[in-house]
Amino acid sequence: MSARRDLLRLLGEMPLLDRLEAAAISGWSRGAVYAACRELEKAGLVAPLPHASELIAPTQRYQLSYAGLRRLADLEGERPGDLLRSRPLTAHWRKLLLERLDGVGVIYRLTAAVAASEWPLRFRWYRAAPMDAAIRLPDGRSLFVVRQGRTAERTAFAKRLWRLREGPRPGAYLLLVPDAVRLRHTARLMARASAPAFLALEGDAAASGRDARVWRTASGSPPLSLTEVLSYVPSGGAWPGEEPLARATVPRDLRETALRAAPLWTLLSRLSPAEKRVLDLLSDWPWVAPSHLGGLLGISAGRVSQLAGVLERAGLAARVSGRLVASDRGLTLLARRDRSAAGLACRRWSARLLNPEVPPNWRNVSGRRSRQLLRTLEHTTAVHRFGALLAGQARASNLELLQLDPPHRASRYFRDRGVVRSVHPDAFGLLRDGGRTWPFFLEWERRAVRPSTMADRLAPYLRYYASQRPADDHGVRPAVLVVFDDELAAHHFLRVARAEMRSAGVDLPLWVAHQGLIERDGPLGGFWSTPEAAGAAWPSVLAARARA
Repeated sequence: MSARRDLLRLLGEMPLLDRLEAAAISGWSRGAVYAACRELEKAGLVAPLPHASELIAPTQRYQLSYAGLRRLADLEGERPGDLLRSRPLTAHWRKLLLERLDGVGVIYRLTAAVAASEWPLRFRWYRAAPMDAAIRLPDGRSLFVVRQGRTAERTAFAKRLWRLREGPRPGAYLLLVPDAVRLRHTARLMARASAPAFLALEGDAAASGRDARVWRTASGSPPLSLTEVLSYVPSGGAWPGEEPLARATVPRDLRETALRAAPLWTLLSRLSPAEKRVLDLLSDWPWVAPSHLGGLLGISAGRVSQLAGVLERAGLAARVSGRLVASDRGLTLLARRDRSAAGLACRRWSARLLNPEVPPNWRNVSGRRSRQLLRTLEHTTAVHRFGALLAGQARASNLELLQLDPPHRASRYFRDRGVVRSVHPDAFGLLRDGGRTWPFFLEWERRAVRPSTMADRLAPYLRYYASQRPADDHGVRPAVLVVFDDELAAHHFLRVARAEMRSAGVDLPLWVAHQGLIERDGPLGGFWSTPEAAGAAWPSVLAARARA
């Protein structure tokens, strides 16, 4: 037995492992794995690749070089072509795994935690199957691992889960989701699965070991540790394969190039966590002003310029009329990272000009939704400004702004008398103070100035809050924050809201303010009005602290 041989074989099955993950999965000590990596790198058999994300601390991931592929083929007694077809080692596989590198890192961390309880195990990646990977435990039980990316579109991911449920049956499903709202939605979709489904927030799974209670069942169990999850996995389970690639191209060793000239699929290994965070925010909030981006991130104007400059030089972002947007190249990078449709993302969110000879305006923007945001730029800016002020005020008050979703992720769908209904707020957010959370919807209202229009704006929320869905979707009933441009409209809206709530018999957690108060005291100021009272602080964080 040799750590170097075992590591070569392991990197043949699981390319782009880092040393800690390799130690956990191989069974060798950390010292032995670190020494083996040094020796293999010195011999030119493996090549390191830097990687860091918001969830993964800076590390070095390792892949076989061309010489390493030849050495592994000799060790296994296989021809190089057969070796490539039987393992995720072709040029196509390398491109795919590097495109998904942030998710690859999280899944490897999860696999390392599984190996701490169940060893030895087997692992398999999938290119196009609904699951991202499968893990086989020593006793033959299998786990399908599914990651929902940050930019994954709701309908497309629901279809992917349908394919998952209709496909081969594993011992259990392990699902990684980006936030608590989507965790609850995914749990509802997986409640009908034929095998047990266990869900965790992606960040918790990446940072936790086998004993942290960060998992729950689709039916809503108390928090479980990974060790407990594995004890509930029934025996057996499918271990499906995929059709091998018809063309097994040998990957070339990577060469360092300028960011703009670098292949798109290599950029996740070259961008820093801060640069990735900025790109995610530009995807979430197109046409954001640099000052508002700095407010959301809590960084200086100089730092915003520095980070945005890196993305612009890489061709991932653009500055249009002083505002920042993700470019088509940036949107494609994020879509492929999250197994989403890049073409659909560009058709919706592209800021590319239809006619470069014409000055930028909303009619000249190719993306449908991006065009609409630019058309209502004053409203778009107001929502960005609210988010930036809230983020800054939360930091100053030692609160955590855990989540701030843009309109396309803030929408909620529900059934009312057999009809699918929806609410479409301008944002959804989640504040936390210790163990308490305050979810909220934001409506920045500019057009509802007549009583009939105000009633129309309230109707979807009255239907939504007449059901159990707000609590099902969020754990508690979110507040509905409505901000008007002027005080008079806010006053009239409160009068209409009182009448509509009384007529519908629905207790709507409504908080109303106007722009002047937001600018003066910030979103957490004590000026919000409800249909019953005025001059209250939202949320009741500051009041709760004062009582404590």
